[in-house]
Amino acid sequence: MSFETAIEQWREGERVLAAAPPEQQPALLRVEEGLVAELRRRLGGAFTVDELVEFYEQDSSWCMEVALRLEPELPQAWDARIADAAYARYVRGAVDFAGGRRLEKKP
Repeated sequence: MSFETAIEQWREGERVLAAAPPEQQPALLRVEEGLVAELRRRLGGAFTVDELVEFYEQDSSWCMEVALRLEPELPQAWDARIADAAYARYVRGAVDFAGGRRLEKKP
């Protein structure tokens, strides 16, 4: 998967999260925060956009496990797009991402 495809999916996740009903927002944000924390734990310190995209393409069943653990009574929190929103938030910490875009590699 290309970065461009991944970032579009991740941004769609942000839009879904932002458009959720106000009464669901706290729970959905808890799940997003839990997913970001798990990404931090799994990827460790410094990471690149490519590393995050590669990780995104791997098994994501852990995302559902986190969502179910944090919000077992709210099926909307299990939506994969909430995980996408977490990736959108997490990519901001990539060493080669700034200003909402991927930094070009120098030759």
